[in-house]
Amino acid sequence: MPNFLIIDDHPIVRKGIRQLLEERSGPVNVEEAGSAAEGVKKFCEGDYELILLDINLPGRSGLDLIEDLNKLNSNVKVLVISMYPEEQYAIRALKSGAMGYLTKESAPDELLVAVNKVLKGEMYITQSIAERIFEALDQKGLLHEALSNREFEVMILIAKGRGLKEIGNLLSLSEKTISTYRTRILDKMNMKSNADIIKYAIQNKLVE
Repeated sequence: MPNFLIIDDHPIVRKGIRQLLEERSGPVNVEEAGSAAEGVKKFCEGDYELILLDINLPGRSGLDLIEDLNKLNSNVKVLVISMYPEEQYAIRALKSGAMGYLTKESAPDELLVAVNKVLKGEMYITQSIAERIFEALDQKGLLHEALSNREFEVMILIAKGRGLKEIGNLLSLSEKTISTYRTRILDKMNMKSNADIIKYAIQNKLVE
């Protein structure tokens, strides 16, 4: 019986994914974790065929968690299921070691297709992700590539017009920590203000 681990900080999302897997994937054992720390603990204690992971986790980016899980077990299979559109995080997730990326707006059937494909050791990439990968190959040296995963996450939220306190609440980090990330982002990207970040993100289709 396959063992699955769902890592997501929203109980209702975990419940929905669990029900879908249990009802339509045959006999499976599904465990849940509500944070990155809890996810790592359960991962170390169990033997899981597939990790279904959210990116936006309290205290630690899901992208960093993917890298952590791969260091613990290079054979781990991770499928990202995120609220964020593909154009924002799909390529970063794949670079971090995920084998597939879906948005939470995806149809249940698409999730099952992705799960079955990743379980076979195959990548699950939508047509739009494939197009983004080819675009990225033609656009080497983009400024945001120099950012860490967490810095990129903060940059996207700034580009969406979120304030430092609001971003801190969303990521379960202090406003001071978010301010430090903002300073690093501006420095690494040679920018002076949030307006520069917003303009850059729009020009590079990172936000609408």
